Order: sequence, then structure tokens, then C-alpha cells
Amino acid sequence: MKKHIAALMIAGAGLFASCSGFLDRQPLADIPPDQYFNSEKELEIYTNSFYSAFPNAEGVYNEDIDNVVKNSLSDLIIGRRTVPVTGGNWTWTELRKINYFLANYNKNVPEKDGAKHAAVAKFFRAYFYFDKVVRFGDVPWVNEVIEQLDTTGLKRPRDPRKLVMDSVLKDIDYAIANLPANVDPSKVTKWTALALKSRLCLFEGTYRKYHHTQIDSAGAARFLKECVSASEALMAGPYSIYRTTPEKSYLELFASQTPIPQEIILARSFSNDLQIWHNLNYYTITSSYGKPGLDKQLVNSYLMNDGTPFTDIPGYDTITFYNETRNRDPRLSQTVRTPGYTRIGSTNILPPDFGATVTGYQLIKYVTDQTSDSYNRSTNAMPIFRYAEVLLNFAEAKAELGDIAGSQDNLTQADLDRSVKLLRDRVGMPGLSLSAANTTPDPYMIQQYPKVTAGHKNRGVVLEIRRERRIELVMESFRWNDLLRWMEGAAMKRPFKGMYFTGPGMFDLDQNGSFDIAIYEGTKPTNPVPGVAYYKLGSEIVLENNAAGGNVVINRSTVKNFDEEKDYLQPIPIQERQLNPKLTQNPKWDDGIK
Repeated sequence: MKKHIAALMIAGAGLFASCSGFLDRQPLADIPPDQYFNSEKELEIYTNSFYSAFPNAEGVYNEDIDNVVKNSLSDLIIGRRTVPVTGGNWTWTELRKINYFLANYNKNVPEKDGAKHAAVAKFFRAYFYFDKVVRFGDVPWVNEVIEQLDTTGLKRPRDPRKLVMDSVLKDIDYAIANLPANVDPSKVTKWTALALKSRLCLFEGTYRKYHHTQIDSAGAARFLKECVSASEALMAGPYSIYRTTPEKSYLELFASQTPIPQEIILARSFSNDLQIWHNLNYYTITSSYGKPGLDKQLVNSYLMNDGTPFTDIPGYDTITFYNETRNRDPRLSQTVRTPGYTRIGSTNILPPDFGATVTGYQLIKYVTDQTSDSYNRSTNAMPIFRYAEVLLNFAEAKAELGDIAGSQDNLTQADLDRSVKLLRDRVGMPGLSLSAANTTPDPYMIQQYPKVTAGHKNRGVVLEIRRERRIELVMESFRWNDLLRWMEGAAMKRPFKGMYFTGPGMFDLDQNGSFDIAIYEGTKPTNPVPGVAYYKLGSEIVLENNAAGGNVVINRSTVKNFDEEKDYLQPIPIQERQLNPKLTQNPKWDDGIK
């Protein structure tokens, strides 16, 4: 029987490749249905194959967009995407496997025993379709196995996102009702399903609200209410914010070798014994992976440790590194190297290394001790769902509901105290005041998010929740989807910047009495000071005003564009539209097909 299941899984893995681009025409399976799915164990073995749909470690930490800057920019950020001939994320293999399971799981196993396994499958179908809607908008909804000769089924048109997302809600609600309620960061449970519902409902609710000029906004309030409901159900569950000391707890959460079940709902785990690794440490300490660093705008967004904006300080934009990092939200010093930084397991104080970070704000989130510094040798867990996100989803959904006419929901101070405050408590920061935020919205945040207009009932607090979300979830690959749903894609058009320098000279970044970096003009000094990294102005390091100083500027000559009518959705690949004439193209993506 195990041979049958293994063969089935192998067959299923290739059964949904492109033909009409949508489904393939290979045989369903060589094994008749009465010879497999005969026990719960076999159902579990099959559903375990669905977990490959989750992002790998790089898919979690390797975000860029406008949070993390690298020495080269992707076509997505530049605005230079084109219509692909094939591929382009228009892949349906996983859906084929899921639907095949749902069509057969209860033929030999009683429904009462198979329901929890069907719930896993429906969780992954909801996960699959949520991703497709985020990327493409309208997509064909398929909830059955399409046979190889079913030409009509193979060449379906795109269904409206309303139909698709309503169907996604039904799937995720089934999963919530039928999955076990145990705490297990390695398995999909009721809590994982609630977290996914919280995430997808926030996305859909805010997307419809802010894209009301492009799509029908009907249902925005409904999805935001569903987000609140799912979030509250999870908030009444077994999770809490991991908290030790303000100076360490945030960093510890991401450096842990095993997922911390107090906060991590679901994670990818890695192991030396199993020879399963990722590349985080190497990514942050070498020049081989783009020299990633936080963008200056994000660094500026971290509050002072008394809760006031850093950008309220006169001349904040010309404050040098040592002074700009003092008395800030402790998450800053647990996300990038700041003065006094030491590696886990070491007492050596390390300044930022411009050889490994293009902005100077060198990443330390997820970084562990030096034993994992070699290529592809990191083993700490990578979060897929964690409780902090759910708290932020809840607060944002409540704040946005308060701005929708006719909605009876509105954010209260008590709501903020049981959501955002818990994240700030972890690092010893003051809570968020609803009245203060709405009375005096931060001008720096207004500049970042112009779509949150003065007429928004909760303008100030929405901006503060967005600040909190960006800081708390950085390097967890939420930023692109957030900008999409807020209709703030134009944020990527601004120049990306790094540290401020007064001009050429020698600089002691951490003020420990020793120079760390030298910026020089002309030829490199013939007698360099030991331990100092030298960079040539204008080539190895570029400042806004050249010799007159300024922020480090990255990709200065690169022109970035974002088309508000096109770039919020991906194009359908050319070959798929050629094979299936019923597939329409997304707006303004010209593929030459009439």
C-alpha cells in the first residue's frame, strides 16, 4: 500500500503541468481508487505533500521591495516586467493534487475519520487560490478533477475574483471547523487556518477598499469583519507574544533553532542531522548576495524609545549613525547592527560592514552564531505564520472598518491595548494612543502613504499601525502584498538611501575610539590604517551631494517606474492565452494577442 501511495504522490506531482496552461492531459493515475486512500495514515501521507506549497527560507527572509535594498534591483521594483511566454506563476500542479485528493479521500475511509484530512486539503486550496488572486485578480475556479479529454474543462475562462474569494472563504471555514486545535508549529491546525483567514481577509478587504476605482469595492467591509472574527478567535487561543528582555526577545525569536510555539503558529524547520539548511548567515555577511541593508526611510520610521517620532527631531535627516541609533525602538538594534553590537555566542563588538551591506544598515534579524556562517549552513526556523501578524491584522481591520460608511465596527483603545501594545510591550515601548494618533497624524507617515487621506476617520492610527507592521514584520516578505492592497505601489519610485555622511573622511561609526570606515577621493591612501575599510567616493560609495556629503544613494542612475493601471497585477503568459482563447489578459499588459 505504501508503494501505491508513493506512486500516487509521484504521479500527482506532475499531473497539473501546462497544456492549455491550465491543466495537463496526462492520465489521472495508473492505480484504481480502491487500492489507495484505505486508511487515515495513507491520507496523511498524501496531504503531507501539500506542504511544499509554503515558501522556502529564502522566500521568507529574502524580501527587498522598499524595505531591504540591494546593489541591484529586480524588474519588479524597477517597473520593467514584461509578459512572459510561459511560466509567470501561472502554474496549477498543486491544485490538481488537492482536487484529486478531495475527490477520493472518503471512498474507503469514513467521512468522520477523513474530514480532518480533507480540512488540510481545503486549507491548501484556500492558500493556493489566495496566492493566485493576489497575483492575477480573476482566475478560473476549479474544485473538481478535470479529466484528460474534457476540452471544455481544460479551456475555462477566468472567474470573477468575487466568486473565487467567496469560494476561498468556504474552504478556509471548513478547515477551521475540522482541523485539530493542538499547538504544533510543524503542522497545519485550526490555528493555522485562522491565521490564514485573518491574512487573506485583511488583504481582500483593504484591496477592495483602496482599489475602488479599479474593481468593485462591494464586500470590503464583509472581508474586514471576517478578518476581525478570525483574529479574535485566534487571540482567544493558546498563543502569546514571546517576551524575555526588551533588548533580546525580538532577536531571540528569529534566531531560535526550533520554532518557539508560544508565538510561532507554523514554521519551516531545518536540521544539521537531516542536512537541511538555509543561507541566512552567509547572505548577511558576504558581498555575494547583493549586500542587503535596510532602507533609510524604514530606519527613520522607527520611533524613539519614548514613543515619539525620530523624524520630529530638527535636522533628523543629517544625524550621523551613532546618534541616530541612540534611544530608539529596541527592534532597530535587533534588526540591524547598531553601536555595541555583538554576535550571538561572541563578545567581539562589530560595526556595520559596508562590504556586506550597501546601505550601511547591516541586517542581523535571523543571524545566529558563527558556526552557521559558511555557505548554506543556517538551521534556525523560519516563520510562516506567527501570532504578531494576527494582532496587526486585527488592529488594521478594525481601524479600516471604522472608515467604511454604515459599518458598526470601529477601533477602540482597548483594541489597540490587546494587539499593538503587546508587540510594543515585548521591547519596552509605550503603547499606541488612539486619540493622540488621530489628533496629530505623523507628517512623515502621511508622506509615505498618500492614499490614507485627510478624510479617513482613523487616519493617524492607520498610519501608526502601518508603521508598526513594517517594523515588526520586516524580512518576513509581507511588504509587496501590503503595498499592493494599499494601492501604494508608487512607494518604490523614490530613491533608496542609506547612512548619512558629512563627506569624505575617516569615520568612527560606533564611537569606540577607532575608525571603521574611510571615504576617499582620488587614489586610495598608500598607508591605510589597519582595520579601516576604504571606499572610493563616487564609485564604491555614492553620496547624494558627492563631496558635500549626504545619504548613501543606491542605484542612482536607475529609473524606477510604477504604472498604477497595470502593475498591481501580473500578466497571463502568452502561451496560456494562445492555448486557451477564453483567457483574457490583465489591463495594459500588451501580449500581441487580440
